[in-house]
Amino acid sequence: MRRLFIISVFLLPGNISFAQVTSFTIDSSKLNKPLMAVLDTIFQSDQSVRIKYLQAKRDNAQVKIVDSLQKVMRSTDSQNLIRVNTILTKYGWLGPQKVGIMGSQALFLVIQHADLQTQQSYLPMIRASEKNGEILSSNLAILEDRINMRTGKKQVYGSQGFTDKQTGKTYIYPVADVDHLDERRKTMGMPPMKDYAKNWDAEEYKKQLPEIEKLVREQANK
Repeated sequence: MRRLFIISVFLLPGNISFAQVTSFTIDSSKLNKPLMAVLDTIFQSDQSVRIKYLQAKRDNAQVKIVDSLQKVMRSTDSQNLIRVNTILTKYGWLGPQKVGIMGSQALFLVIQHADLQTQQSYLPMIRASEKNGEILSSNLAILEDRINMRTGKKQVYGSQGFTDKQTGKTYIYPVADVDHLDERRKTMGMPPMKDYAKNWDAEEYKKQLPEIEKLVREQANK
């Protein structure tokens, strides 16, 4: 199977160019099938327990059920991270051209669900892989946003949300330079915010931003 690999180039004001990775050319004859099978298993374990946990929360399941699924999810994440660390230490980053879409995405998801130190340690590798066309630009953007959020900085691409622990209402985590958010998202192959976040209104968000930032600070101190 072959899939088109596209790197688009956008020019923003000031003639700054950005290469955007949105898809790949995959030659099935060159895939590492044994490693691909291992990573596909990791992908399935990462997603299956997460889907069950999120579904239980949406269904307002009993607290003991949600807590039990959360424990299983954390245990699964820890086990998967050990396996992924071993693989990345031996092979370096493995793009879809080597282990398929699902296999490569498994590596990213395990890192995305890991602790902050792990995310920070792999960020240079993922940045280099994005430049080499071995990971989606949107994945890099999501990881950078997640790290910024966890270190108390504003996010750049608007990919991260959070829930008010008191009211259960969800918000987009504070974003830097809201006026140019969609431009930045475009350079990373991400859709406009109106297609990503329900009822997105940039002007209304800017008005609410001071209160959102206050809420983030308050919840971080609890």
